[in-house]
Amino acid sequence: MTSLEDLTRLVPPPASPPPTDWNAVEALLGTRLPDDYKQLADTYGPGAFCDFVRLYHPHGPTEWVDLTGPMPARLRGQLETDRAGGTYPMPHAPEDLFAVGVTDNGNHLFWITTPLEEPDAWRVTVNQADGHAWYTYDGNLTSFLASLLSGHVHPPVFPDGLLGNGAFFTPSRPVDESTPPAPHPTGTTSREVIRERARSHGYDVPDRGRIPGHVIQAWEQAQ
Repeated sequence: MTSLEDLTRLVPPPASPPPTDWNAVEALLGTRLPDDYKQLADTYGPGAFCDFVRLYHPHGPTEWVDLTGPMPARLRGQLETDRAGGTYPMPHAPEDLFAVGVTDNGNHLFWITTPLEEPDAWRVTVNQADGHAWYTYDGNLTSFLASLLSGHVHPPVFPDGLLGNGAFFTPSRPVDESTPPAPHPTGTTSREVIRERARSHGYDVPDRGRIPGHVIQAWEQAQ
């Protein structure tokens, strides 16, 4: 039984996920992607496992979870800055990491893209939200999810109660661009929450003053 079969038996996928033109996606990214990921993305579509692990997907409804959007490059740049400044120790070279997911706690999932020309050999690593700790899984993304959601592995950077409500998948709702954006949140607490969550997703946000409009928009769409 394959890892995808294990996963779909454990977590039934939605009925009609959107199709993806993988040739176009790989041409846009300039690299081949692991076959297991493409099969996984075609089976489930964009969404979240246990309302916690959100994989990046070419049809991600916002730039925060779009595989072809700015987040993978933005996060790699932040890691390079951290390494150059000695901010956090990291077990992998930033140039070898490609972000492929995020959790609601601000952890990021990365492919370790070595060897670059053999994407089916890429392993998975996850960082702690503040960057201090890392967990590396010796296998592909689908195998990691199947092991995680079956309870066979539990990264120490993930919360203990992850499987408290069982294993399930929630598809993303498409963003309705005809709907006017929600009013910008006001109040110190709301803005501090936005700043904290934005930084955990790789945005550069000032400690004080105006929060950039694209950051607020991304927050509103995510909500």
